[in-house]
Amino acid sequence: MATWLVTGADRGIGASICEQIGMRGDTALAACLVDAPELRGKRGVEILTGVDVTSAESMRALVRKVGDRRIDVIVNNAGLVVERKLGEFDYDVFQKEYAVNALGPLRVVEALLPRMGSGGKIGIVTSRVGSLSENGSGGLYGYRLSKAAGNMAGINLAHELKPRGIAVICLHPGSVRTQMTAGLTDQATVGVLVDPPAAAKGLIARLDELTLENTGTFRHANGQALPW
Repeated sequence: MATWLVTGADRGIGASICEQIGMRGDTALAACLVDAPELRGKRGVEILTGVDVTSAESMRALVRKVGDRRIDVIVNNAGLVVERKLGEFDYDVFQKEYAVNALGPLRVVEALLPRMGSGGKIGIVTSRVGSLSENGSGGLYGYRLSKAAGNMAGINLAHELKPRGIAVICLHPGSVRTQMTAGLTDQATVGVLVDPPAAAKGLIARLDELTLENTGTFRHANGQALPW
């Protein structure tokens, strides 16, 4: 039985990952900024509240909550997107997106690395909108910039952690119907939306497949390899 820690588990994809992991017999530590009412009483799920991936103090508190348990899989799922068009930029918002989407995974991994060992896995839920070569529409400036940086963080971690036996993957969940994406009008979000449980199932499958042989890759939840 593996122990997974999932950030951004308050709702949506993160909550669905935790529920599915618990149902199959693993332990899911649902790291929530506020709370996850839908996960209360779910098999194999422990809710950890007050987890702010932008706060060093919050990370120290998270380590205390984890205690001496070994973490087998970290899923950096916490994310933030705010649509701002050219001429209406809010640079404070951009900095917040960067703090959550790019630096957040680094804070979590750095804090919990002492709880991981050989065979461990780290997933960073980024987005294909962070791909430079696939940007065919523009828009979503803060989100795109922060997700591209998150992808770079994943590659760096993959190189540094491979000698320790820890594999890292960047993951695109697909276009998912969540509270975070509700109301966006940018072209990058147009398309067939899937529900969080379907996205979660694909992300779990990709993490199950992750090894040191394919560490440092960027994949869609459906298994498709994505370009940087």
